[in-house]
Amino acid sequence: MEGQNEDVRLGANKYRERQPIGTAAQSQDAKDYNDPPSAPIFEPGELSSWSFYRAGIAEFVATFLFLYITVLTVMGVVKSSSKCSTVGIQGIAWAFGGMIFALVYCTAGISGGHINPAVTFGLFLARKLSLTRAVFYMIMQCLGAICGAAVVKSFQKTQYERLGGGANTVSSGYSKTSGLGAEIVGTFVLVYTVFSATDAKRNARDSHVPILAPLPIGFAVFLVHLATIPITGTGINPARSLGAALIYNKEQAWADHWIFWVGPFIGAALAALYHQIVIRAIPFKSK
Repeated sequence: MEGQNEDVRLGANKYRERQPIGTAAQSQDAKDYNDPPSAPIFEPGELSSWSFYRAGIAEFVATFLFLYITVLTVMGVVKSSSKCSTVGIQGIAWAFGGMIFALVYCTAGISGGHINPAVTFGLFLARKLSLTRAVFYMIMQCLGAICGAAVVKSFQKTQYERLGGGANTVSSGYSKTSGLGAEIVGTFVLVYTVFSATDAKRNARDSHVPILAPLPIGFAVFLVHLATIPITGTGINPARSLGAALIYNKEQAWADHWIFWVGPFIGAALAALYHQIVIRAIPFKSK
């Protein structure tokens, strides 16, 4: 009986009763995780590594598949006189979000599963990858998007040109400022989710997080599409907007095209700054 009482006493005092919270917790010297080192701005050695080019190929293929499935879905909805006879806006949102979920899951271990120049830009600002790799990823993403849209057009050229080719435009009734704002906020939601889902601190403390990371990212894409399809058709991905616009190649596709580059890059930059400076307080941590 005495031994049992001792076990109870030890168990009750196994953890300290008062744990530091807030900034006090952040200032503790002992950590149960390690932040990865910041990537160099330029890393010439990457150019001689096969893993560097393999990652670029993975980004190309993923963005190709992303455009192929999503543009086909958009055209299937647009060609119908009644949205009720198709998957509708919700179906388009699910196609975009579902493909991001699947493709991030497939490519995260190879390239990080960016599939979006805005995501790559945000991660570059946070020093998660070098400028060399960031530029290479963006090029491969844009090439993949162009090829994906081109394959869709090759299947049904007449319908592709008649139905708009999935190109992003600011809808009538909305100003360019409204379109730009929608793209900024939408991309902020996406990139902030990417940072949170891949955070080293959370991954160390919750073993299930790396496995589930693609799910909140895909769900964020789904929700943003539900909100902004009526405004801009939802870009939040400059490669997706470029691929559809270039293959469609009509005046209306280029009139507001700058919005789908400026908006996502601003949104990505704001998300990177918010996560690194406010949420993680990385610049203020003691050495």
